[in-house]
Amino acid sequence: MRTTLLRSTLAIAALSHGLTAQSDSARDTSESDSIEEMEVTGRQVNLIGASQSASQGLVGQEEIAIRPLLRTGEVLELVPGMVVTQHSGTGKANQYFLRGFNLDHGTDFATFIDGMPINMRSHGHGQGYTDLNFVIPETIETLAYKKGAYYADVGDFSGAGSAAMQTFTQRNQGQAEISLGEDSYGRLLLTDSMAAAGGHLLYAVEHNRYQGPWKDVDEDLDKTNVLLKHTRPWLNGELSLAFMGYDNRWNSADQIPHRAVRQHIIDELGSIDDSAGGESSRYSVNAQWKNQQWQWSAYAIRYDMNLWSNFTYHLDDSVNGDQFEQADKRWIYGGAIHYQFELQSLFGKPMRNRLGVELRYDDIDEVALYKTQGRQRLGTVRRDAINEFSIGAYWENQLQWSKDLKTIIGLRHDRFDFEVDNLAGNNTFGIDLNGNSGNEQDALTSLKASIVYTLNRNWETYASIGEGFHSNDARGTTITVDPANGAGVDAVDPLVGSLGYEVGFRGFITERLNTSLALWHLELDNELLFVGDAGNTETSRESERQGLEFTAYFRLNEHWNLDLEYAYTDAEFSDSSPDGNHIPGAVEHVWQAGINAQFHNGWFGSLRLRYFGERPLEESGDITSDSTTVANLRLGYKRGPLTLEADVLNLFDSNDHDIDYFYESRLSNEVNAVEDVHYHPLEPRTVRVSAKYRY
Repeated sequence: MRTTLLRSTLAIAALSHGLTAQSDSARDTSESDSIEEMEVTGRQVNLIGASQSASQGLVGQEEIAIRPLLRTGEVLELVPGMVVTQHSGTGKANQYFLRGFNLDHGTDFATFIDGMPINMRSHGHGQGYTDLNFVIPETIETLAYKKGAYYADVGDFSGAGSAAMQTFTQRNQGQAEISLGEDSYGRLLLTDSMAAAGGHLLYAVEHNRYQGPWKDVDEDLDKTNVLLKHTRPWLNGELSLAFMGYDNRWNSADQIPHRAVRQHIIDELGSIDDSAGGESSRYSVNAQWKNQQWQWSAYAIRYDMNLWSNFTYHLDDSVNGDQFEQADKRWIYGGAIHYQFELQSLFGKPMRNRLGVELRYDDIDEVALYKTQGRQRLGTVRRDAINEFSIGAYWENQLQWSKDLKTIIGLRHDRFDFEVDNLAGNNTFGIDLNGNSGNEQDALTSLKASIVYTLNRNWETYASIGEGFHSNDARGTTITVDPANGAGVDAVDPLVGSLGYEVGFRGFITERLNTSLALWHLELDNELLFVGDAGNTETSRESERQGLEFTAYFRLNEHWNLDLEYAYTDAEFSDSSPDGNHIPGAVEHVWQAGINAQFHNGWFGSLRLRYFGERPLEESGDITSDSTTVANLRLGYKRGPLTLEADVLNLFDSNDHDIDYFYESRLSNEVNAVEDVHYHPLEPRTVRVSAKYRY
């Protein structure tokens, strides 16, 4: 009984407060090792009575820890239906797929950690750029996800959904870990917490090096992460102050043209341009305070990135090649205040209200696109400074009409102000870009509503509808001149709205089966998009997506757990065009399945399989990718404070593709441009072993 109560308390706290913290009752018991084991939570938490839709969920550290991960960004594959891939080097943000979106690097999925946004607005590479390389997976206490746009406390980038990670405030045991693997993989981790200054100081340090399996490129990944977090009681609540530091350098094996492999110009693990890569850093300080009614947070982030890419080789420049550099240097400041209170409605029914205000200011010193060769700048395509400010306010009302029926109504208003200042003057092509400077503003009001009906203690049903949106790149809101050819271009809409709705149910039976089913539909306005790779805009058409998502998590017995997730999506442009109505990159079928085992004699293991089906690569649907299947295995043994693990990633050595694109490029030996499939292969099977010591 105590286990069920503890899990439910943690679930309600995390889902209601956006993962701001663990509840007091759960935290007070964390000194007991036996209770700590009960806090595995996640898929075993009963969310009936705590969630707003069938598309919400909560994952705990134990589920993250049992999964073999090739890359940090794969923690988001704990969101059912999410596919996380890579088309470039390990240091670059991942590519994400969910609900019929090729999300690029995060345009329609909002991601947070400890109250700080991760998505980068008006980013040098792509709008909503979501780089998770600064996150240390072992420090994530919980990850809460909300698919759909039905939640008033999520604003920008909310079309497909959101995920919020919360790091630990303290640890019961310290952990030192060393991992080694093929292709010169090495990782060191040290994390612990201690009593300090009336509270607890948690620290974590991670260093990672990797050469990669590529034939023509040594990846030379050199990544360091640091987390310092102090938590203490303050003003009848809990205050956390944290510092995060991240520094990374890498070389990239970018996507390659299929014809180059077919003609034996390069190996499947080869590269056309071996000088691509990048360097990035992120440093942040943030504060969070909460009590039973109030929550507030504030943060300051310093971010830098230089990224060198070449996707078309010699299409535009037969002499120097098409390599380009994208630079981004900025400060981000922001914060939020949330207040929750309960009272009786006019109908005499219990009612809970939640109010919130969120601020964000991006002070971008430089966001630029340069023409380069071998990482040396040859000229400037576009270079700007940007000030982008937003304020969002919301109200959410939950009314309990009866023991079994409640409604949740949300109203949200967001305002954005953009200021773009051209720093390039005339660019390398002699084009006057001063006309691209300017100011723009926009505002948008979103309505959201859910009805929740509890059938009995084991089953609950949901119906939800909501409006979401994503902001566009500030440069696109003021653009008048194409920096490539001087032609006049149309500015983009600053804010692009979407409308989604779904019905679903959730079941939780005797702590052995946790299951959900959601039927959803999403409509996205037609829009213009700013393209960071070219510095100009392109048209995106009005679209509709609909689908089904099913999850089932089985606790077979005290040793074995089985999970199954399936997502089906039908996605198409809703207007008529001779080009066709298929949405490039929209994945129709996604399967994930896993089985975990843990035995009293110290042995444990995890086997996971991920499948995502073929997807159209252009509007007609005539050219498609193949499907991709990959399996990962972890075997381990724990005895006392020592744990030994072996991960076999890409267990069956699949040569499927991580990602596929279809576009024009030109190799150095070709006279004309060629339309071709360009792809990034899965990394071949690799073995990594780890030794962990807990103290």
